[in-house]
Amino acid sequence: MGDRELDYKIQYIVLCVSEFASRYHLTNRQAYAYLNRYEGLSFLDDCYEAEHTLSLDDAVADLTVVCKRNGGGLGA
Repeated sequence: MGDRELDYKIQYIVLCVSEFASRYHLTNRQAYAYLNRYEGLSFLDDCYEAEHTLSLDDAVADLTVVCKRNGGGLGA
């Protein structure tokens, strides 16, 4: 992965963390910690190629499902 692609990936992950924080009324720091603990960040890293083509709402929904499967308690 080139530097430019890595920059895009980082920006996307930061944006997803921010959107997740907004959805669940968390600070960015709280959202980051939650996503890190319940493997949401790993999911975004591993599935970036597909996820970044979706809407941010879809990405947050996917993060919610992934984290819930890994023991997280947020979301329906």
